[in-house]
Amino acid sequence: MTAMPVKFETSHYEFLVSPLSSSSARPAAREASSTKVRVDLAATSHPGKVRSRNEDHYMVAKASRRIDVLLNNLPAGELPDEIGEDAYSMVVADGMGGMNAGDVASMLAISTGVRLADKSVKWGFKINEREARDLLNRMSLYFQEIDLRLTHKSDADRRLFGMGTTLTLAYSVGAHLFLIHVGDSRAYLFRRGELIQLTHDHTVAQALADAGQIKPDEVRTHARRNTLTNYLGGHRGKIRADVRWSRLEDGDRLLVCSDGLTDMVDDAGVAAILARGETSQQAVDLLLEKALDAGGKDNVTLIVAGYHIPPAEFLGVREVQAQPAQAERSTVVDTGEFPPPQ
Repeated sequence: MTAMPVKFETSHYEFLVSPLSSSSARPAAREASSTKVRVDLAATSHPGKVRSRNEDHYMVAKASRRIDVLLNNLPAGELPDEIGEDAYSMVVADGMGGMNAGDVASMLAISTGVRLADKSVKWGFKINEREARDLLNRMSLYFQEIDLRLTHKSDADRRLFGMGTTLTLAYSVGAHLFLIHVGDSRAYLFRRGELIQLTHDHTVAQALADAGQIKPDEVRTHARRNTLTNYLGGHRGKIRADVRWSRLEDGDRLLVCSDGLTDMVDDAGVAAILARGETSQQAVDLLLEKALDAGGKDNVTLIVAGYHIPPAEFLGVREVQAQPAQAERSTVVDTGEFPPPQ
């Protein structure tokens, strides 16, 4: 993977707000507790058949918030059986740089992000529009801090000069999915037989396609498809990430992966494997095998998450208080600074 130090005019801030409530003219759906959502997770990372070193790193984590009622004398049924929330994080980082700088960059990006999240007083378990915007802004600031620390590390150690990394993070709470992304590692959603790319590549080839200079189907084979226009490292904190908030459905599968998979396996091939209905571990094994059989020219890292989301419960009309929220999409051209909190 190579990097190109250019202005990030092709990097956009995308914020998708999903409808969170329904009309007061009929009963409203109340989401199932996030603790009742079941997620089948699997991941792998492989150096491939050509490269001697694996510069990819990944992490899959579960965060929980719990209230354990130890003693009480309330009547039966007055307290919920389970009080708490569960959230899942899936992150892939594809490093770049000379010597061992690439694997250092991807490793530090993930470990720094975990430390920043651990120090946060808010983890984003209860989701409404205001909390979602706050969470995405906070995650964007984490990316800014990661970039700053990578820059300082590179300046302090000549062996790490020029190091950088992609970083694609998926964070789910119940049926809510948050994405934050720089580089060309991708996130996909597989829903009812259709594969949807949720992230937008920050590469020269993709920028050319966005500008209409090449056709979209030429991006995958273009000579500059791996030349990054946006990545973590070397920008002293002046980095912008794409962020997205969307909704999950029962039966959805989420794929987060490095370009070592997508350069070797096209979308149709990925969809065919995810459509088989195997477990996440079987899907991961088959996707890796297909990438290696196609040549394995780069490190291959992928995470698959399969979601089982129970049906929503319905509330009576009298309990509905929120007005219906419409889907809202805004795109802000990157200016090198983060948008103010909403």
